[in-house]
Amino acid sequence: RDVTGVQTCALPICQLFSEPGAGSDLAGVSTSATRDGDGWVVNGQKVWTTGAHFSDFGLLLARTDRDAAKHRGMTVFLVDMHAPGVQVRPLRQMSGDVHFNEVFLTDVRVPDSHRLGPVDDGWRVAATTLRSERASVGGTYAGLGAVPFEQIRGVLRESGRGDDLQLRLEAARLYARRTVTDLTTARLLEQVPPGEVPGPELSLCKLLKTELIGATSRLVMKAIGPALAADTGRWGTFAWAKYVLDHPGMRIAAGTDEIQKSVLAERVLGLPREDRKSVV
Repeated sequence: RDVTGVQTCALPICQLFSEPGAGSDLAGVSTSATRDGDGWVVNGQKVWTTGAHFSDFGLLLARTDRDAAKHRGMTVFLVDMHAPGVQVRPLRQMSGDVHFNEVFLTDVRVPDSHRLGPVDDGWRVAATTLRSERASVGGTYAGLGAVPFEQIRGVLRESGRGDDLQLRLEAARLYARRTVTDLTTARLLEQVPPGEVPGPELSLCKLLKTELIGATSRLVMKAIGPALAADTGRWGTFAWAKYVLDHPGMRIAAGTDEIQKSVLAERVLGLPREDRKSVV
């Protein structure tokens, strides 16, 4: 079970949502799924797919009716990532790691039994998935992005900056931010009944986590300085370089920071909508 109490699957599954031409406008996906007998034929491209290179299945959002209203003509399917026509191309990040991938789908056959929800009702399924993802991402890494605060003390100590009053003050602020993040996340997650879909307020968990990791990265960069860019064997340099370089990706995962703020403003605070593209 995940942090919300929802039963989860043990198989590696990736999320085939984002596309090169859609970006954060999820309703703008163009990957198509066409009826063919008792199944579907899928064609299109996805990008920024986390874990696609080791996943067995993919949760695919595809357009099934191009004449329907933008939010009505999509359907979600469970796609076998080892099926003929599925090609995964890893995207190497500046940290040297590979988390994200391009996925090309060419005449991929999907049985109708692998359809999730009614035909053309994929928008509701996708929105539910993203809300659960934001709750899971924000809740799983509460605190300093899975970094014990003792390691922050270690950065100041090993870098010889332990007596720097400015950095000590920033570390104290970081500790306070960590505490607020932990308590806020725990309170929000407790409000989600087991088995229920998280509400839009859970976007705050993911946003707080991203901001916390950013604050941690800035403190580490100030403490270690230029040595962060070279793997000299010095304590913590390689691990912290990876942490800092991975941070920008967190601002995109499960919806960009801007999307999270829009969700909170409109669906939690009740502020008027902007004239812009679709937000989930």
